[in-house]
Amino acid sequence: MRKWNRAVPAALGALALTVTLVGCTDTDDAKGGKGGKNAGSSEEKKTFRLGERSPSQGSMRADEEGATYTVTPTRVETGTKADMDHSGLDLNQLPGPKVPVHVWSTLTHTEGRPMRIREMAGDLVIRTDQGERTEALLVWMGEATWKNCPEPDSEKKVGEGKSEKICTTFLITRGTEPEAVELTRGWYKEPLEWVLKG
Repeated sequence: MRKWNRAVPAALGALALTVTLVGCTDTDDAKGGKGGKNAGSSEEKKTFRLGERSPSQGSMRADEEGATYTVTPTRVETGTKADMDHSGLDLNQLPGPKVPVHVWSTLTHTEGRPMRIREMAGDLVIRTDQGERTEALLVWMGEATWKNCPEPDSEKKVGEGKSEKICTTFLITRGTEPEAVELTRGWYKEPLEWVLKG
């Protein structure tokens, strides 16, 4: 079962960095999803362009067993220091100077029980040109706001055949550039990636 661990440093108050547990053992045989028959196949396509849909992924939650979904990152935009200054975050508590990266994606539920948005988007990662990887920043209590990128309702459920368009925000070190959007798939499977340049 995938778990979301919320680390809430005391100094950040209502700010919560949501960390997706990526060390899941992929043993289920969801169709084309995590741990599926071709999970380790070297022929599996792993690199995509923005706007291309991922292969179906399988939910790891017991209450969503058998459910599958796809992720389609469609747009990536790097913010500025001014965006950080107006975000509402306590910048003094962050580990170094940061800028936001906003990723717009389409989540599509393809089969099975309804799935929460957080389960469909929780494995997205930004990789920078310096090899850093950062997971999505989820903020409760309205402590951070981003121009044109409202926080998605992570608990909203999407039914079979339905899609949801969302925007998620990642913080990267100022001076680095986002190189790819990744979808992590556990310890034993390489991530899928949407390369932003080249």
